Amino acid sequence: MLGVTCQEFLSSSTEETQAFGSHLASQLTQGDILCLQGDLGAGKTTLCKSLISSLTGLPKESIQSPTFTYLQVYETPFFSICHFDLYRLNSSEDFINLGFLDYFDKSYLCLIEWPCKIVDLIPKNALQLTLSHITQTQRKLCLGRWGDAPCF
Repeated sequence: MLGVTCQEFLSSSTEETQAFGSHLASQLTQGDILCLQGDLGAGKTTLCKSLISSLTGLPKESIQSPTFTYLQVYETPFFSICHFDLYRLNSSEDFINLGFLDYFDKSYLCLIEWPCKIVDLIPKNALQLTLSHITQTQRKLCLGRWGDAPCF
């Protein structure tokens, strides 16, 4: 699934987006970087919560997007998950100064919301998931390699 250029999926509800996140969790592993792009309300955090819940066993309700802290780390029995929300970040330089580049080490699985804030730091082998509004409840999800779709 992750070796293709771009695969598109249609989600008609929050539950389907969560199910996609759970399925995607089974495909990701230590060392992967997943960049989630999309407008506000597209479902990036919903998908991250489902993915993190699937890998850690934590209830989705207890997983919050780190909007004000930029980073939340979760543990699995096998590796750590770094959930970044860079919406409020000003620059790549800030990301580096906060010491976050160290988390791109192969011992973590990194989930990055708003990756275009650090576009020059994203490794070429990163995965990209773009979520787009179709209607109020429908979303198109496109999974591929970093750079397959433009930044928002």
